[in-house]
Amino acid sequence: MTLTSETPLPTAVPDDLVTAQLSNGLTCSVPSSSPLAKLLKSQRTWVGPDAKERLKILRKAKSIAIVGASPNAARSSYFVGTYLLSSSDYRVYFVNPNAKEILGQPAYPDLASLPEVPDIVDVFRKASDIPSVIDDVIASGAKTVWVQLGIWNQEAAEYGESQGLTVVMDRCIKVEHARFHGGLHLLGFDTGQISARKTLR
Repeated sequence: MTLTSETPLPTAVPDDLVTAQLSNGLTCSVPSSSPLAKLLKSQRTWVGPDAKERLKILRKAKSIAIVGASPNAARSSYFVGTYLLSSSDYRVYFVNPNAKEILGQPAYPDLASLPEVPDIVDVFRKASDIPSVIDDVIASGAKTVWVQLGIWNQEAAEYGESQGLTVVMDRCIKVEHARFHGGLHLLGFDTGQISARKTLR
């Protein structure tokens, strides 16, 4: 073949392409090693259940297991456990292989040891642990995994959904429950109301 100044040169196609979902809903394929791919991967494009769907999840649930529960009163999981025991009608289970008892309740080593399959598994573990927790949730038969505020693993969320789980991520179940009780505005603002109501139902 004779090349001229107008002959388009062949473009090498990288073998390792990733499809990136853009915020406008469009997708594009970029080399996985490119700075753009790394930037897009760091951005949040997965969207979980909206406020109305989260309300339905909380209303339907009868039991909650807290994975990563701590007997340390300074930990957020302890605070959330205290709230759920005192301000809801949920059956609350604490999962921590290194604890015998939390808030006067028995602590279980894993989800498989619980006396029932929980409706919601509330997770207090670091982001890198979430994929293995998702596997444990699936194995337990639970249908909803709720990952606490400040914890984000998009690949784990997408994986969980692909396995039929309902996934809530980076949201505090205590804040959401209080919001739907009137203690917080739907958008998260404190209304200043104090209520003795114990249940959404």
